[in-house]
Amino acid sequence: MAKLSSARNKSRRFLVQALYQAQMAEVELSEVVSLFEQDHNMKRADLVFFREVLEGISDNYDSLVSGIEEIGHRSFSESDPIERGILLIGSFELNYKGDIPYKVIINECVELAKYFGASESFKYINSVLDSLSKTLRPGEHAIN
Repeated sequence: MAKLSSARNKSRRFLVQALYQAQMAEVELSEVVSLFEQDHNMKRADLVFFREVLEGISDNYDSLVSGIEEIGHRSFSESDPIERGILLIGSFELNYKGDIPYKVIINECVELAKYFGASESFKYINSVLDSLSKTLRPGEHAIN
C-alpha cells in the first residue's frame, strides 16, 4: 500500500507540473501527456493514474471548473496556474475516484499547494476542496 501511495504522490506532483505546462504553453492537455512523459523520469510514478487523471480533467474540464467556481467564491481564472492545477486534480479525484477517501485527496492537494504554491494558497485549496467534498461525498462525511 505504501508503494502505491508513494507512486500516486509522485504522479500528483507530475500532474501539477503537466497542468502548469499546458496552461503556460496554452495547449490542450492531450498534447501534454506524451511530451511530458518523454521529458520526465516517471519510473516511480503511477502512469496509469497520471494518464487517467489528466485525461479525466481534459474530458470534464468545464464541469470541474464550474464546481470549483461555485464553491470557491471567485472566478477560476483569478487563481494562479498552480492553484488551478491543484484544484482541478482535487476536484477530479473527488468527483471520479471514489476509491480514494476524500481526506486523502484533500491532504495530498494541500501538500502539493505547500510544495508548489504561494505561501498561503494551501488554505484556499483546503477550503475549496473541503467544501466540494461535503457536496460530492456527503456519505463519507456522515461516517467521519
